[in-house]
Amino acid sequence: MIQLKKQSSWKKIRNIVHWSPFIQQFKKNRYPWIQLAGHQGNFQAGEPGAVLKKYDSREQKAFDKLMKDVLRSYVPEYRGDVLKNNEKYLQLQDLLCEFDSPCVMDIKMGTRTYLEEELEKAREKPKLRKDMYQKMIEVDPSAPTEEENAQGAIIKPRYMQWRDEMSSSTHLGFRIEGIKKMDGASSKNFKKTKTPEEVKEALKHFVGTDPEVYSRYIKRLKAIRVTQESSEFFSAHEIIGSSLLFVHDKSKQASVWMIDFGKTNPLPDHVKVNHRNLWVEGNHEDGYLFGLDNLISILETIEQELLSVAERENSNIPCE
Repeated sequence: MIQLKKQSSWKKIRNIVHWSPFIQQFKKNRYPWIQLAGHQGNFQAGEPGAVLKKYDSREQKAFDKLMKDVLRSYVPEYRGDVLKNNEKYLQLQDLLCEFDSPCVMDIKMGTRTYLEEELEKAREKPKLRKDMYQKMIEVDPSAPTEEENAQGAIIKPRYMQWRDEMSSSTHLGFRIEGIKKMDGASSKNFKKTKTPEEVKEALKHFVGTDPEVYSRYIKRLKAIRVTQESSEFFSAHEIIGSSLLFVHDKSKQASVWMIDFGKTNPLPDHVKVNHRNLWVEGNHEDGYLFGLDNLISILETIEQELLSVAERENSNIPCE
């Protein structure tokens, strides 16, 4: 059973949620968005129809290239950099402004969420993290080794590898990060959602029982996949820690976008990837398309099951 937290009444206005940059909504000049969202300066209200994300040079370079790539229609529009309160931000399209009280889901793509360079740096200069050790034992007290328990700390790549293995990332190539429903109730309790059946139940909880919404999501995902396979940007980059943002509302309007490119790196000149092969350190495979294949397959299974149920129910309607 997925537990959703009910929002207090002041959060009803466009449902501000904490876990994805494009889920925050705000009424400019009426509500202190940054205080409500609690992002400590990483995100700010932009112009109408835009959100400001704290500047990251790697993400800026990725967006600059994406605006010239065939994938442009499937990512938030990048509107340049702006200064606000002496801080530099990327100004990005607010993906939720055309939806009415939308349901929103963030799915992190790929079989790993850490860069190869992070592993190399950790081996050269290992840095113990007590906060990540605490996160690990809160989920699974038996996960740390004897040495890690003695230290009361772990290194970041160890935590990230464990996190990927514990969830569906390693085995399915994607994992659900969070869900927000139309009424504002939200959940991030998907750390142990691992098997295809568990993922399937979570997706059904998010989308509901309307085959039309599934159909629209599947169509959009297939369009993204075809475009990725022909994209110069996609073929030339290692896509790590990037997400797909799913949005639909009561009018059955539904769409998906690629978001979050802070760990997207150009591939070394001699390296080619297909985004489906098994990752071995040094080959830079990220498993993005492997995950997208599996995600589409699970959604198609749910859609077919719902259509079969509807067909059986219709066949049982007595003739007048």
